[in-house]
Amino acid sequence: MRRNGWHVLEEEGRYVLARQWPPRFDVAATSGFPPVRAARLARQIRQDLWRKFQHLRGFSPVVEIAATECGVIVRAGGRLSGRTPAETESRIRDLLDDPALRARWMVCAGEDA
Repeated sequence: MRRNGWHVLEEEGRYVLARQWPPRFDVAATSGFPPVRAARLARQIRQDLWRKFQHLRGFSPVVEIAATECGVIVRAGGRLSGRTPAETESRIRDLLDDPALRARWMVCAGEDA
């Protein structure tokens, strides 16, 4: 389903937010989070991902959230039409592991009820 220019896929235990469909991860990193509202977490991560990588030629962000028994696993990254700089994956991992960003994301996403 498309919402506000973004493609959203909501399935049991899985949420995907992507600018282009089908989603493609040319570059990505993963990180674990406690149980939260997937849609809100995906939106927050997507915004910060775009802020950090909008200068990359053809970058189109994708965020996938998968529910687990202990919380959620986030895979963030996206599609690139140009070449992928070598440090891109580690920069995405750094973004996902940044304590200040994680704290803000957790406040926004709240705990899953």
